[in-house]
Amino acid sequence: MKGQLIGVGVGPGDPDLMTLKAVKAIAGADVVGYFAKAGNVSHARTIAQAHFRPDTVELPLLYPVTTEIHRHDAAYRTAIGAFYDASAATVAEHILAGRTVAVLSEGDPLFYGSYMHLHVRLAQRFPTQVIPGVTGMSGCWSQAGAPIAQGDDVLMVLPGTLGEDELARRLATADAAVIMKVGRNLPKIRRALAAAGRLDRALYVERGTMADCALVPLSERADERAPYFSIVLVPGWERAA
Repeated sequence: MKGQLIGVGVGPGDPDLMTLKAVKAIAGADVVGYFAKAGNVSHARTIAQAHFRPDTVELPLLYPVTTEIHRHDAAYRTAIGAFYDASAATVAEHILAGRTVAVLSEGDPLFYGSYMHLHVRLAQRFPTQVIPGVTGMSGCWSQAGAPIAQGDDVLMVLPGTLGEDELARRLATADAAVIMKVGRNLPKIRRALAAAGRLDRALYVERGTMADCALVPLSERADERAPYFSIVLVPGWERAA
């Protein structure tokens, strides 16, 4: 068997931020898989498509649910678990046929990425490698020109899906913070930052590294739902050396 699985990080959005190793892996793969919500375009595919070969077999992996059911609901866990099982089985069929399957991941494959659900199901069975990618958060703080942490600063990465009180508690103890999964959680995130006394330092970055990037202090951003590619940064380095 010569097939293998490659998890490929394609970076935060700007195709020029893909690594040389990622480009080579995509160009050399027999099959390129990518996740997307059914009916939507895959952002990872959009970033990487220039490097597909004409004979590349594309493998869309389409989520049956995203935010329609709460992530703690048993129906959500059942549906998404079955989806990852079926996706892993499909990828395994290609590997068993001797094909190299590259599965794309926005940012880094093992940092809040769907690829990891395939990895834990397949890495013990097949040759596997993971190609790291530039994370969305590093792309955003670079876009903002905001030094995020230095010296003894503690950087905390938080999902915006946490409860408001939990977000506020954690934000109050961190020197610097990155809040992912903003979306419909933006008003809650703003309130938690205010409660923690950190709202005045918070930056809102939308579509970081992309042509239509938007960057404003969070205090100036309206409360309507944020798009998928959005992050809140709370830079540390309050006592710059």
